[in-house]
Amino acid sequence: MDVQKYYCNQDVKARMVEFLGGRTLQEATCMFLAQCDTSDQIGMNLHLPTELDLFISRGLDVSRSLWDKKWLIVHMDIEYVNYDFPAEPYLDPVRTFSLQHSAEFAIEKFLLEHGIAPLHMLSGRGHHFVWQINRNSAAFGKLTKLGFVQQHIINRYADLLPPVNMSIDSDLGYAFSGLGLIMEYVALVIRDEAQRNCTIPVELSALEVPPQIRGREMVSIDITEYGDLLHTRLIRIPFSLYLKPWQKCGILNEEIENKIPLMISIPLFEMDTNEGISIMRDLKSAAELASRAAVQIPDQSVQMLDLIRSYEKSDLFEYHKWFYSKEHEPPSNWSTTYDCIPLEILPPCTRHILENPNDLLLKPAGICQVVRVMLSLGWHPRHIAGLIRSKYERDYGWGREWYFYDAATRADFYTRIFTALIKCKKDNLEYFDCDSIKQAHYCSDSTDVCSMNEFKQSLQRRVQNERLACRPFNRLFLPDEYI
Repeated sequence: MDVQKYYCNQDVKARMVEFLGGRTLQEATCMFLAQCDTSDQIGMNLHLPTELDLFISRGLDVSRSLWDKKWLIVHMDIEYVNYDFPAEPYLDPVRTFSLQHSAEFAIEKFLLEHGIAPLHMLSGRGHHFVWQINRNSAAFGKLTKLGFVQQHIINRYADLLPPVNMSIDSDLGYAFSGLGLIMEYVALVIRDEAQRNCTIPVELSALEVPPQIRGREMVSIDITEYGDLLHTRLIRIPFSLYLKPWQKCGILNEEIENKIPLMISIPLFEMDTNEGISIMRDLKSAAELASRAAVQIPDQSVQMLDLIRSYEKSDLFEYHKWFYSKEHEPPSNWSTTYDCIPLEILPPCTRHILENPNDLLLKPAGICQVVRVMLSLGWHPRHIAGLIRSKYERDYGWGREWYFYDAATRADFYTRIFTALIKCKKDNLEYFDCDSIKQAHYCSDSTDVCSMNEFKQSLQRRVQNERLACRPFNRLFLPDEYI
């Protein structure tokens, strides 16, 4: 079966329409469609749901918007990432998915404890779990009260957004923010459980780690969509082609690309993962699966109430209130605040990141390094986020990046999750040393003189003595007694 024959299969198209939130394309509740992982300008390839045939006729992969007319969509995925051998998950899928088994099990177990039964899907590098919350539900109302949304985000949501020329209601913006806090809680819990039985690092994003058995490989619990605005993120549609290996330009050479089989994103329905791996690599089998496996996103509004209550009893709930108890310095003050950091007191690797933020400060590992160092100096994490934001909003050749995404939201998200790991004593700072940073390819200093271990010891003492963020703001920029 070729791609065109596969995409013309009535069952395949019916399942794709089903995932868009309606019985027909005209009834779809998702706001837009887009191709996945393209090199197109950010935010420029958005299409209405009724244009699904445009993707099908061209044999493209397709995603739907996280933004929905009726529902708040919940999405979480785990995936294998290898910075040295990016083709690894496609050429050795059995090993790749076996390394994720502990994380898969931990997610399913945790959600089951709260009565949540998600739609479970497979794609080329990992698992996806999706469910939805009715906007008229009690759970949605609770999420609106949990969220932290800055005024400039409310203003952006109030704009007429493409391609539907509609705005995002403020309650939906607050609920999406609140959902991000809940999903951070889920991710922290399952990370601990998953790491116990996983032989490679399990992290909350695609961190570059030191080499493992096959290069810099790790399992990512990916909640990064909650670090961006609701209308900027997508979910891959089940039964869509999976073309990521060929669309990430410059990652793989032609010889390796030719060895990778065509893949389909599928629901994991009445099968184990190895069966799923086989089916997602065979168009005929995937089409047959589409005739019997529904992909309607399940409504888990009632079940979410128990998860929200669990979060509200957690240490993370208190941490989030502490995190948002401070504000970024306004841009008008940056010249006398964030710009006044004496960079000479920082380790060379961290100084290099701040001086060359594009693209080092876009990468989770770069952000994590800055967060750890600044925490060791006594900074409050919200001001660390403000510092990172101040780099994002300066001209470092970002292009359209911060016209589409939001710098403050992104900076807050990554700073918040990396600090949470430390504040909640779930990060033992194993890779916060000079050798690990060199192995992760984040050291730009040719000398052997490095003060990183002193910063690590300082941070360890602050955590042990519960003295994170203990330094008054008016002393944040002074070099004396900085450790």
